[in-house]
Amino acid sequence: MYPNNPHNESKTLTVSAIIATGFAIAGLVVGVVMGSLVIAFDGVYSLVSLLLTLLSLVAATQLKKPNSALAKYGRTTVEGTVIAIKASVILLIVLASLYSAVTAIFGGGRPVDTSIATIFGLFNVIGCALSWWYIAKKNVALNSNLIDAETKQWQMDTMLSVAVMTGFIAAWVLEQSPFAAYSVYADPMMMILISAYFIKVPAVMLKDACEQLSSPQSKQVSTSNA
Repeated sequence: MYPNNPHNESKTLTVSAIIATGFAIAGLVVGVVMGSLVIAFDGVYSLVSLLLTLLSLVAATQLKKPNSALAKYGRTTVEGTVIAIKASVILLIVLASLYSAVTAIFGGGRPVDTSIATIFGLFNVIGCALSWWYIAKKNVALNSNLIDAETKQWQMDTMLSVAVMTGFIAAWVLEQSPFAAYSVYADPMMMILISAYFIKVPAVMLKDACEQLSSPQSKQVSTSNA
């Protein structure tokens, strides 16, 4: 195995970007057609994941070139900066989802077509879980901070898909019960719970990235190129 092999790192990030593109397009199209804010949000998250993956891919590609503008800052500084940006954006997305869910609760809930939504949710869960497994497996071989951040990104995407599908299933169960009127609250409640869980992941990523940027090695490289 070749830890931090630039070619394999870029290849893995490219595969991740292609997969994220498929999920983003599928989520946005199905969300708009069904009028489901949750599925559309899942598509938006996948789109953001794609943009963040492309950011990692650019960084990995530039680090392969010794004379590039980014390479002169050193891998530690570049990786720390990219991960900090990814963590900050993901944190904003999580907070936005939390706000959306709370707004939906006070706005009378969010009705969904539970049958179609559950099938699409299952497709998303399986796809995201397989992608998470693939990227995590690659990270074991590459031992790359950029791939590690990508792994956490897919982990969050998988958990989001699980939360969305669980919300749809819960809504369907409620629809069959005497409490059918409350089924519209199932989806936003699940979103609130998963958002509360998600906050920790990007927060830890951001903390680790800041520590990496403030490390002596990072400062030394920055000083030597000043």
